[in-house]
Amino acid sequence: MADGCACDRHAHMYLTVDDALRRGLSIAAPLTDRETLPLTQAIGRVLAEDCTSKVEMPAFDNSAMDGYAVRTIDLIDGPLFELPVAGRIAAGDSAEHDAPAGSALRIFTGAPVPTDFDAVVIQEDCDVTLDGIRFSRLPKAGQHIRLAGEDLRAGAPILRRGCEIGPREVAALASAGYGEVAVYRKLKVTIFSTGSELRQPGEALGPGQIYNSNRYMLLALLQKPWIELTDSGPVKDDPDVLEQVLREACESSDLIVTTGGVSVGDEDHMPRLIAEIGGQTDVMKVAMKPGKPIMFGRYGRALYVGLPGNPVSAYVTWQIIGSQMMARRAGLQYNPQVTVQAVLAEPLRRRAGRQEYRPVQIEGTTPDGRPKLRLMAPSYSGRVALLAQAEGLAIIPAEVEELPEGHVLDLLPV
Repeated sequence: MADGCACDRHAHMYLTVDDALRRGLSIAAPLTDRETLPLTQAIGRVLAEDCTSKVEMPAFDNSAMDGYAVRTIDLIDGPLFELPVAGRIAAGDSAEHDAPAGSALRIFTGAPVPTDFDAVVIQEDCDVTLDGIRFSRLPKAGQHIRLAGEDLRAGAPILRRGCEIGPREVAALASAGYGEVAVYRKLKVTIFSTGSELRQPGEALGPGQIYNSNRYMLLALLQKPWIELTDSGPVKDDPDVLEQVLREACESSDLIVTTGGVSVGDEDHMPRLIAEIGGQTDVMKVAMKPGKPIMFGRYGRALYVGLPGNPVSAYVTWQIIGSQMMARRAGLQYNPQVTVQAVLAEPLRRRAGRQEYRPVQIEGTTPDGRPKLRLMAPSYSGRVALLAQAEGLAIIPAEVEELPEGHVLDLLPV
């Protein structure tokens, strides 16, 4: 490679982001243990079974509007139709009636439509008279009637296992007649931060010490209804202490997430310790910026994800790779991260070789509605305050050295 080239001289030694993600997902075995919970307690959990509707949806023919149920066979072509009103049906009433031929029924939204009535004339199209109703528009058979099974037939699929039961999903389950549902047990996750320099917010800082932001970032990222979280706090760079904490975590956890100590320095103990307790490790340099070093490992049922120590690196690596491994381990369906297209508000020049996730701020939109991105500082792996100010991460492909103003990029929301 010629001197002066702007690309990363060692990029050929790195894994691509996609390859690293594939390797991580390949060792993230999904949970199989499940439990059955009442629907109210299953909200936020991971569905462990395919669900089909127990009922027709809707369960019976019903009115889509407030108005009057009629028999179209009773209506003779003419400029005006007049019918007596023989009764009233509201939601929750029986569809049985004694309405004679040539009469209408007052009906309300959601009320069952009697079998011999085949249309609903909305109340706005009717004039109420002393004897009944009058209207001028001839209704079509089926007008304003929701037919039984129109939305979903009994036995039809409604949800696939592996979805997170949110507002839409729980509404579908309730409508389909589920009083309880099978979910995967909660994923047991343990976190700790490595580093003798770490102090907790509120403590006094000594020489060479910093506040432990990674701990709180992980606590926020892992506050999910389907996670049982254990926080082992900060752990100093003492191999004996680290090994004890690691062994305890391996015995009780499905997933262990740490920050720091996964590179190749003298104080980077985690790769050696995982191997020494009998686990398997995969320490990688990934062609991504920030977040080049990342470590995967397994010991028994415990999956290990070691993130870089720099806060922005830890955040980005977790969002792009670690969170996807965790989702797979928890039994969630794999859903690639959703990006939006955006344009650069200024030209870009950088060193090629690694796929970059650059913090950006949004400065308005283009005429076609795309966000316009203002790039933040090019050196940012340890600048957690800058990350807090970012409105997204612009994804810059590994091979790119220069991009003009107005170039279209993918934007990952933060």
